[in-house]
Amino acid sequence: MLKHGILGLLNYGDKTGYEIMTVFRDSLNHFWTAQTSQIYRELQTMEKAGWISERHVEQTGKPDKNVFSITAEGRAELLRWLRADNLPRSVRDPFLMKTFFRGELPVEENIAYFKTIRDAAVFPDDGKQATAAAEMYQAAIQNPEKAVYWKLTIEFGRMFERMYRQWCQVCIRELEELRQKQTDEVKERSI
Repeated sequence: MLKHGILGLLNYGDKTGYEIMTVFRDSLNHFWTAQTSQIYRELQTMEKAGWISERHVEQTGKPDKNVFSITAEGRAELLRWLRADNLPRSVRDPFLMKTFFRGELPVEENIAYFKTIRDAAVFPDDGKQATAAAEMYQAAIQNPEKAVYWKLTIEFGRMFERMYRQWCQVCIRELEELRQKQTDEVKERSI
């Protein structure tokens, strides 16, 4: 998937590894994380596959840079991937796996855990920065109408984050009720 994300970015125009990383951080990172080392490793793999080409650019007064471009083979791969209907429909979320087994921990610890998750935000400003980044990149590409799809993913992220917060609130409420029940049982036994 990371390879295809990079191909998608290069499809909008030539970029250095640093520029790819920056655009990734400002846009795709809201739903797909990647480390700098992963991006550079994928660039090497993609060049070997013939999907991208690299050219060395000498600069005066600055370090030289390597600029990556998508090739015809890379564009064909991007389009093949976009048309393929082979994406997994199942949920694989380490957070949910941990939640399934959290009964091994004290209720108080779990309440605190869900409060932390509820309060952590990918979109702390409800996506205003993400939208601003999308608009900035929209102005820089040849076909600005393609940015509509970026806005759609931002909206998904906003809605997903709201759902996550609501779900955490349900978990907290359930655990607080469980805690109260346990407290009541202890009181009854001590009478």
